[in-house]
Amino acid sequence: MKLEAITIDAYGTLVTLCDPVPALRAALAGRGIERTAGEVQRAFEVEVEFYVAHSHEGRDDDALVLLRLDCARVFLEALESELDPGDFSSAFVSSLRFAELPGAHDACRALAAAGLRLAVVSNWDIGLHEHLERLGVGSVVDAIVTSAEAGAPKPATAVFELALALLGTDAAHAVHVGDAAADEEGARAAGLQFEQAPLADAARRILA
Repeated sequence: MKLEAITIDAYGTLVTLCDPVPALRAALAGRGIERTAGEVQRAFEVEVEFYVAHSHEGRDDDALVLLRLDCARVFLEALESELDPGDFSSAFVSSLRFAELPGAHDACRALAAAGLRLAVVSNWDIGLHEHLERLGVGSVVDAIVTSAEAGAPKPATAVFELALALLGTDAAHAVHVGDAAADEEGARAAGLQFEQAPLADAARRILA
């Protein structure tokens, strides 16, 4: 079996979230709302749970605006704040900054240099494209595919199938790298091999 392509999960494999609590507290304080770091962290965790279940709904620009509005609303409700979600949504989104995980960029370059085609495959809204472009990751992969574009989150196979179509290969010649059970379950259901993150370690095993 000749390996032709690698699909890569985003969150937890390629990127991680920088701590949003300081920025969120500052944004709230600027609107006259004082909350402790613990209170903001707990409210953010409630929002994350909501987002994970609804991220695939952010399939186009209009839907993404509505999803982000709902996320801000869930966060503010968890804080028992009466701020208007519409007025806070932009500040909420601005607090979310992502960073490349150690060695991830170099691993992508090594895989690409070996002649493998790469796609990011993630449970995310379409805003992932912007995040990865900002980090410079977009320039080292051939495609970025989100569950929002595929219409269903992993472990559903749709996001893998869309990625493979864009890469011009089939599942028998591809490996998925991820950090979660949904990654392995979805990849194997779609017919791909699976390698466990970290990406840098997985790349060394793939290229060995």
